[in-house]
Amino acid sequence: MINSEMTVREVATHVPESTRLFESLKIDYCCGGKRPLGEACQSAGVEVENVIAMLAVLRRGGGNATDTTDFQELSLTALITHILETHHTFTKSEMDRLTALIDKVRGVHGVNHPELFKVADLFKRLCADLRPHMFKEEQVLFPYIVRLEEASTHNQPRPFAPFGTVNNPVRMMEREHETAGTILHELRATTSDYQAPTDGCFSYQTLYRGLADFEKDLYQHIHLENNILFPKAIELEAR
Repeated sequence: MINSEMTVREVATHVPESTRLFESLKIDYCCGGKRPLGEACQSAGVEVENVIAMLAVLRRGGGNATDTTDFQELSLTALITHILETHHTFTKSEMDRLTALIDKVRGVHGVNHPELFKVADLFKRLCADLRPHMFKEEQVLFPYIVRLEEASTHNQPRPFAPFGTVNNPVRMMEREHETAGTILHELRATTSDYQAPTDGCFSYQTLYRGLADFEKDLYQHIHLENNILFPKAIELEAR
């Protein structure tokens, strides 16, 4: 049974459809996933009893979720493949597209909307953090987790870890996720929840829709790593 003492991470892990609900209620389920559900609801200004009732509907299959993948049931290798092919690919392509779009919109509307300069600076900082972050995952952490799972499957010794234990890079990745989450919060506040102004052109509207989609994908991306992949990798290494 879901209750107010469960962490947001626990709810998101056991009820995958809940991530869409949390997004709509502005409840952070990735970087802030360690908070109790009751505390998170209070911060978001929603009644925890109402949220628990909505979560119960989702568990009964009333959420009309389009993605029914149970990520908890995937092997670590399959989950990593999904993260790489779905989220890393999307993030890289959108960083380039949105950077160019921000420059274009700022050039046209920057005089009347100086907040665009802050938007550009925040997104530049976000990209500067995410690029090396994903590189470290792709080149160091993820390959180790794949080798770890292969060794477990074939009853072989644990592979050599140049970083000592998987806990070390995981802690680093989670800290960097928190930094990304902070920037996303600033972006949302600066853009008034990604609402383009009435005098905004089509490119302006496209930019804000793109930033909103980028945020949604990144939150799901971080959720899969923080709440599912990393804990399972730590558990597997300990075994």
